[in-house]
Amino acid sequence: MREIIIPADATGPEISARLWTPCAVPPKPIEVESGGVKLTINAVKDCAAVGKDLPLILVSHGMFGDVFSHHDTAEFLADAGFAVVTIDHPLDFTSANRKSVDDIASFVARPTDIKRAITFVSNGIVAIDSRRIGFFGFSRGGYTGLVLAGAVPDFRAPPFPCPEEFFMCQQIRDNEIPDHGPGDEPRIKAFVIADPISFFRDKSSLQKITAPVQLWSSEHGGMGVRPEDVASVKKNLPDAPEFHRPTNSGHLSFQFPCSREEAQAMSFICTDPPGFDRAGFHKKFNAQVLEFFRKHLSH
Repeated sequence: MREIIIPADATGPEISARLWTPCAVPPKPIEVESGGVKLTINAVKDCAAVGKDLPLILVSHGMFGDVFSHHDTAEFLADAGFAVVTIDHPLDFTSANRKSVDDIASFVARPTDIKRAITFVSNGIVAIDSRRIGFFGFSRGGYTGLVLAGAVPDFRAPPFPCPEEFFMCQQIRDNEIPDHGPGDEPRIKAFVIADPISFFRDKSSLQKITAPVQLWSSEHGGMGVRPEDVASVKKNLPDAPEFHRPTNSGHLSFQFPCSREEAQAMSFICTDPPGFDRAGFHKKFNAQVLEFFRKHLSH
């Protein structure tokens, strides 16, 4: 795992990211910081990448997430021979201010952040196979993936409840939606989407999606995501996705499994519905994500 910085350009600000690749040295526990909290991940810092023509996976976190929100999935994919890029979305990550996170501009910018990351990594920073690029996104990152796949969000009529106290809900009410063009990204060939925030009201908003999709829904939802909204995305996709709804899962069950110390420091992120085994679930989840990408990003 190594830090990379995607420089600011005409389309957006500087982006902090992490690049995870296969490594000849066995990983070991190392301490990193996430939103002021210490996390333990398994990696080798700045290890030279092993292999060429690596398939590439882009990871998009949820609200107030960061480069480590899905570190166990990034580690698993890198150990399996993938290059993985996790990014901090500049308008919406652990260190962003609440105003930018609540601004609908933070949604509009997300697909562009991912496109910029693909372009940067494709310019020789690691030997990837540009024909084999996939995407993993959770919550707001799931929304990001659907837009990159060709979905057209309808910000003026979200299908979920939008309370007035949220700035973006005021923007929707007042019709103050930032200009934005189509977000589709043809370089991405396969999408894993977990509990997406849905601005996609009907079939017409999803009709342009042609790439294969693995869609995950929590059973209980949370953070503005309802199981019925994910079910609606499933129903309205032009081609039936590979669909999973883990029993008794909550919205945040898709984030990394927490140690006892991490659970004490981040109880909100680390708490699941009673009886749900997040660590056991992630072993199956990561294996199924890998199987999907291997199937759809083969040579």
